[in-house]
Amino acid sequence: VVFQRQGLPDLLALHVPFTDGVVFDLSMLGGLPHIIFVLLVVTGTSNAVNLTDGMDGLAAGAMVVAAMAMAVLCVAVGRSVQLELDLFYVPRSQELTVFCSAMVGATLGFLWFNAAPALVYMGDTGSLPLGSLLGYVAVVTKQELVLVIIGGVFVVEALSVILQVGWFKATGGQRLFRCSPLHHHFQFAGIPNTRIVTRFWIAAVLCAAAGMASLAVA
Repeated sequence: VVFQRQGLPDLLALHVPFTDGVVFDLSMLGGLPHIIFVLLVVTGTSNAVNLTDGMDGLAAGAMVVAAMAMAVLCVAVGRSVQLELDLFYVPRSQELTVFCSAMVGATLGFLWFNAAPALVYMGDTGSLPLGSLLGYVAVVTKQELVLVIIGGVFVVEALSVILQVGWFKATGGQRLFRCSPLHHHFQFAGIPNTRIVTRFWIAAVLCAAAGMASLAVA
């Protein structure tokens, strides 16, 4: 409804990353498909971050990287006309940069005490809201597909659980991974937790860089 009042019907569409192209128009039936899509994005991101929270500092570090990348995207989308970027323009979305920066700052403060060996733990109370907020920013800036790239670590963690459960049921009890989510697969392989977390952080940085590199295409 808020997007409809903006007078920009394309705000109720799914856009190709960093282009003006539209994949699906979600404005039919009074915007009901868009409402369902938003619920899927927000709940999916929320649960993906929650599944990533299984080792000291893992989810927090990946969240800091993703939120920083989304903060840059908020500026790019909100000022795409001035910056001459081939991005779908969303009025005032650059104001979400402060929101994303607050997420980064709060999570960094938490990570100071959550780094191995952790003194405090995130749990559902932290991971679910943080994931929801990340999905919310992607929806408002119309960068839902870009979030799949930037949040690649979260996506892979969630997919590992889906594949594990699906494979287990389809094969009558066989396992695709030693354990899921994916970080536990490496843990059961005997790799130290700190090494797994550090490598996942590196993967998160690479995913964020891939998403940000798409700006060069514009």
